[in-house]
Amino acid sequence: MIVEDTAIDGVKIITPKKFGDERGFFSETYTQSKWDAAGLHQRFVQDNHSLSAAVGVIRGLHFQTSPFAQDKLVRVLRGRILDVAVDLRRSSPTFGKHVAVELSLENWRQLLVPVGFAHGFCTLEPDTEVFYKVTNHYAPQNDAGLAFDDPDLGIEWTVPPEKIQANARDRGWPRLRDLATTFE
Repeated sequence: MIVEDTAIDGVKIITPKKFGDERGFFSETYTQSKWDAAGLHQRFVQDNHSLSAAVGVIRGLHFQTSPFAQDKLVRVLRGRILDVAVDLRRSSPTFGKHVAVELSLENWRQLLVPVGFAHGFCTLEPDTEVFYKVTNHYAPQNDAGLAFDDPDLGIEWTVPPEKIQANARDRGWPRLRDLATTFE
């Protein structure tokens, strides 16, 4: 696998090897021993899978607070997304900054979003399926979020605002300046 750093420390792009022939392809998308050898020591405990039917569906920006904070490893099984990680670590020089990476079945990239970041994505193709692993179990009492349309974040979702589809919960998260919970 190829491990690439991004502009924000801790956020990584992971591209597993993919072997193809006339039948299709095979890929080990996650192998703990290879992660350990690459200096990545997350232990994943839960897998999540979502389907978004339309272009412009935004899910996020989500995170869980301590003691249920999560690292996430995100990949696309079908379609294409703009995947975004926003730094919520108050002491970080990149606090409030974000990384945006296109993930698709074709480019076979995965995004590692560490604890201390809000995560979200926008679908760029219809019927997009996203699969991600997390290092802690879902805990509704520790579920939190950040406004995906906060102008202070400056996220270019690549979809016109009138085409964005988000549920009421994701439209109700606070802006970064009003966020009560961050990470140290």
